[in-house]
Amino acid sequence: MSHRTVVNIGPFHPLQEEAEFFQLYVDGETVVDVDVRLSYNHRGIEKLDESKTFDQVPFVVERVCGICSASHPLAYIQAVEEIARVRVPERALYLRTIVNELERLHSHLLWVGLAGHFLGYNTVFMWAWKYREPVMDALEVATGSRVNYANCKVGGVRRDMTAEQLRMIDRASDELRAPLEMLTNAVLDDPVLHARLKKVGVLTPEAVKLYGAVGPTARGSGVPIDVRRDDPYAAYDRVDWQVITAPHGDVFSKAVVRLLECFESVKIIRQCVRDIPRGEIDAKVEDIPPGEGVGHVEAPRGETFHYVRSDGSNRPVRHKVRAPSYNNIPTFKASCIGLEIPDVAITLASVDPCYSCTERMCRAVDAETRKPLYNFAELVRLSQQKTERLRKS
Repeated sequence: MSHRTVVNIGPFHPLQEEAEFFQLYVDGETVVDVDVRLSYNHRGIEKLDESKTFDQVPFVVERVCGICSASHPLAYIQAVEEIARVRVPERALYLRTIVNELERLHSHLLWVGLAGHFLGYNTVFMWAWKYREPVMDALEVATGSRVNYANCKVGGVRRDMTAEQLRMIDRASDELRAPLEMLTNAVLDDPVLHARLKKVGVLTPEAVKLYGAVGPTARGSGVPIDVRRDDPYAAYDRVDWQVITAPHGDVFSKAVVRLLECFESVKIIRQCVRDIPRGEIDAKVEDIPPGEGVGHVEAPRGETFHYVRSDGSNRPVRHKVRAPSYNNIPTFKASCIGLEIPDVAITLASVDPCYSCTERMCRAVDAETRKPLYNFAELVRLSQQKTERLRKS
């Protein structure tokens, strides 16, 4: 008779840079069920934004995630621009695209390096992070920072790029092609990586649709969804590029998608530098009228969605954020069951999870009256009582 054992990963684990909790139910070495628990971090960003002006919010939301500092502000800004019906200057659209694609290169190379590290393949780790450095340098030249770019605003961008800055970005992107080819070939040709990653953590196209997976997680299962093409924004409909997919849904396919997407990002950046028009960079929006707007952006991990409601004041009255990890992390219920324990860690990492992006709070209410069942003080009291019971036992 088989006996199930519980294996805990988290809330604190060397693999996870943030707190998150996964309980694996295993029969021998085989995972038979997974319990995914999100929202260990709560910073109250959505509520905090209600106390900020429309122009201040981008500085807050670029801190939702350190690798999506361009994606979150742009999604928020596009939601506000929909409310105000703003026509953004063409040059600003190209500048937004350049920064967002540099961010995609930064994110994908970071993930490839970490994936190599998790597997014990530290040569890939060192290569990927070495070649990521010129991308970070280009971001610093373009925006003044390697992490929080603060370049986007409602109606355009805050700072223009000089011809010299654009040439530097173009040169850095061009010089990245040869290292990318070397790194991609190393992954595609390595029999150890094939044995370690193929047929591991398979996410079927049906599971992608069931869980609403997005980004490389979906495209690695052959589902060709990409906001940049499906609902174009910035300058993505003005340049030539392809949506990258891979058919098998395993960890190897997700790695292939990210590596090949890097080449598309280089193409997009170089076309934007070549074709960027002259002109204004800011529509100089003064007031935001009452209304609702949504903005979505293809972040490195997938679709980032922002909803904004305005009452005509200088602050949003509601701001809702849904990051791609909120969709992708629950797919572990589909991809991890049936794996052996050593394969779980790389499968968890394969969706490039950002746990701070999944922050949520719940409020218990009566189903009929809709009145809260507990206030904050009562929740604290219940927590303290449980701690005391555990201490005694």
